[in-house]
Amino acid sequence: MVIREHISTDDAENSITEEENMAVWLLGIKTLRIQPYSLPPLGPYDVKIQIKAVGICGSDIHHFKNMRVANFVVKRPMVLGHECAGIVEQVGSQVKSLMIGDRVALEPGISCRQCHLCKDGRYNLCRQMKFFGSPPTNGALANQVVHPADLCFKLPDSVSLEEGAICEPLSVGVHACRRAKVGPETKIIIIGAEPIGLVTMLAARAFGSPKIVIVDIDDQCLSFAKDLGADEIIKVSSNVQDVEDEVGQICNAMGGPVDMSFDCVGFNKTMLMALQTTHPGGKVCLVGLGQSEMTLPLTSAAAREVDVIGIFRYRNTRPLCIELLRTGKIDVKPLITHRYRFTQDEVEEAFETSSRGGNAIKVMFRL
Repeated sequence: MVIREHISTDDAENSITEEENMAVWLLGIKTLRIQPYSLPPLGPYDVKIQIKAVGICGSDIHHFKNMRVANFVVKRPMVLGHECAGIVEQVGSQVKSLMIGDRVALEPGISCRQCHLCKDGRYNLCRQMKFFGSPPTNGALANQVVHPADLCFKLPDSVSLEEGAICEPLSVGVHACRRAKVGPETKIIIIGAEPIGLVTMLAARAFGSPKIVIVDIDDQCLSFAKDLGADEIIKVSSNVQDVEDEVGQICNAMGGPVDMSFDCVGFNKTMLMALQTTHPGGKVCLVGLGQSEMTLPLTSAAAREVDVIGIFRYRNTRPLCIELLRTGKIDVKPLITHRYRFTQDEVEEAFETSSRGGNAIKVMFRL
């Protein structure tokens, strides 16, 4: 796929002043405005970040189109964006780990750090989590943000700020592979060839998976997945009545047992396919959360001792993601298909482009 860089030259009309912090506010369905954004005061353990790269995520698009994702409802104007990286501009009095000028990838969720889940290390499940761009918490598509220093991870010189921003979706794939215990003998299928499915594939390969089959309903997404490294691709339908035939196609493409299935979509049909494709004693990892409720044949899955694993976001993944990028074990650069600047016209076009899908995999803002 050819990368299209969309850079407007109309800077005189649309440029953003450096004096005032500006952000992209979601005001209503498909209504975005770049407006002033007042930051909280810098705490002793905080840093102020000049944001330089922000990717558009599927959840941003759901908010943009519907003002909600599942039970997370946008009830008042909100700043979007959580896939982000930038440069340290100011440090709190007690910050020792970072210096002004450091390039960092931000982990966008701030947990309470006090509940039993946080103390157990499972802070991604904290019920008091404040996550960039998830209502009611404002996001990071802004000139500047204030964030805890321990959630800002220094990037090596060989890792770009755009790659740092993509550490966020990559973290989902890494967490899924950790939870499912992917290894050198794990042959897997991934259902869904959009960004989360693709980063799960990249992570699984880095974890040693010797064979990966990708399944999707879209030819363009499948072609991209093949170019990115999928061993086999299978086009399926959205019709649940086709599952039995499609399971046969997937197993033939694998050429042996399917040890593990990752459902990166999360619909009734995709989970049914995952459960039926996975061989006895294998695992199904539900990554995508497309439906809040499903009706599935869990009894037959239990009788075959197929384990069903869920994941929610990620935890403690940034250092590994950065190391995988630094060493070249994962290359996320091909995922970036479109780039836009931080202007009113280009913000609107970027979200419309990402909404349409097609050849848009990862849409990235350069601030």
